[in-house]
Amino acid sequence: MSSLADRQAALVAALTSGAPVPAGFDGRMVEIARVALLRKRGGEVARQWPALHAALGAGWLREWSAWAAARPTNGSLRDGWDFARDLVSRDALPREAGAELASREAAMRYDGQTSPQTRRLPAIRTAAGTVAVQILGRVRVLHRN
Repeated sequence: MSSLADRQAALVAALTSGAPVPAGFDGRMVEIARVALLRKRGGEVARQWPALHAALGAGWLREWSAWAAARPTNGSLRDGWDFARDLVSRDALPREAGAELASREAAMRYDGQTSPQTRRLPAIRTAAGTVAVQILGRVRVLHRN
């Protein structure tokens, strides 16, 4: 028999990262809770990434849920950043969200593993046809297609 901590960890994994539902739990109820948590998480990410949310419009929840369903959360800022980068890798980032991602990339260093850190040196970043420049802590968007 597994410990309570093992059962709790298995339930959390089922709710947040697409792991199988552990024995002894109602699969339908776990799925309802999983979907509710994805929606809540998506709302938190939308507040951190408003241009990305607006650019995806009615498709936001579908796109977000498909991407996030098998990924544990890293916090709304990092989740949105990882989601936006995934869209870039598939050439699916809407142009309207390009300035938001390029500005974040210019202002902060984020390796996809650790928390973002403020950049100290000047930086130029592009995303979806937008160029953002950071100098002395200020970010300016120079070009939008």
